[in-house]
Amino acid sequence: MFRNALLLALREIRRNVLRSALTTLGIVIGVAAVITMVTIGNGATAQVTADIASLGTNLLQVRPGQGFPGHGGSRSSAPPFEVKDADAIADLSGVAAAAPTASQSVQAIYGNLNRTTTVTGSSNAFLVTRNWRLEAGRSFGEGEVRAGKSVCIVGATVRKELFGGQNPLGENIRLGKLACEVIGILSPKGQSGFGTDQDDFVLVPLRAFQRRIAGNTAVRLIFVSAGDGVATEKVKADIERLMRERRRIAGNLEDDFNVRDMQEIVGALTGTTRVLTALLGAVAAVSLLVGGIGIMNIMLVSVTERTREIGIRLAIGALEREVLMQFLVEASVLSSFGGLAGIALGLGAAAGGARLLEVPFLPDPGIVVLAFGFSTAVGLVFGFFPARRAARLDPIEALRHE
Repeated sequence: MFRNALLLALREIRRNVLRSALTTLGIVIGVAAVITMVTIGNGATAQVTADIASLGTNLLQVRPGQGFPGHGGSRSSAPPFEVKDADAIADLSGVAAAAPTASQSVQAIYGNLNRTTTVTGSSNAFLVTRNWRLEAGRSFGEGEVRAGKSVCIVGATVRKELFGGQNPLGENIRLGKLACEVIGILSPKGQSGFGTDQDDFVLVPLRAFQRRIAGNTAVRLIFVSAGDGVATEKVKADIERLMRERRRIAGNLEDDFNVRDMQEIVGALTGTTRVLTALLGAVAAVSLLVGGIGIMNIMLVSVTERTREIGIRLAIGALEREVLMQFLVEASVLSSFGGLAGIALGLGAAAGGARLLEVPFLPDPGIVVLAFGFSTAVGLVFGFFPARRAARLDPIEALRHE
């Protein structure tokens, strides 16, 4: 019985190809919109996670004051850190490295070329905490760090803008008042998820930065990397306890420093993108309901057009359930065709959107199956009323219908 109903449904669809195509258009758009939005949302979530991970491995940031740049700023009354604070943090259990850091925007000059870039003063621990790798050259020697020797490691952007295709190793560049020898080149990381160029900076020993560029010994930031398998929450709590002791903060006073766990930022941002993806998918799913209403309208028209045919079938012995199944199968076939077309369109649109937005293309098989199943269910639900109406026609009245 089902096979016959399927053949009849396909025959009816072939007889009205254009109308059938327009009927399924709502389903096609709905399925395509859901798949596109969810796929691009998954790619954006993965991109945010990768961007945060590129900042460093198990990274924590320690700053003086209660605010972070872009979130109220640091309190002006909070004293800066010292190098000894970073050394004390590095001695904590579970800490892989701690890098005292200070930065300033400086004009870098090589020959007749110049570029305003960020000069960062730190130690080799900076490369560990920020997950930087050397493409060529070497890192700082212990003596160079202690003595504050005039050597530097350049990022990929600075290398490209100042040296072009030339090898910068062994060349001297000027960073404000500091003339330094290039001893290393960092591997490129590209833009971060916040729109900043991670490769546009020059790394120098902290003591050289303090003496020749900043003119003070202030440490405004300490990057901390937790060891493998160590929970960043534990390291954060240990750092807070240690810094309260070192900065002599009594138990009833608030901290004059801030420890930010990058894993918390990852969780917050990915949670936000997931919520937005779910909302966009829900909005797109509304068009599936609109498509279902379209199927119901066309099926009602089809029942009206085929009233005499239905009357003949009922008169020669067709059962109500057989007529009901015929129209239900027809509605399901229409919505299924729309679902398949929507899947193809949605995956194609998601691939194009991912490439345009420069996020990973991460199709979710579960969403594809769910969208197709939902489209089929919409056809059954909205096709039921017209099918029941056809099955309950009075054969005599149906045969009189012109």
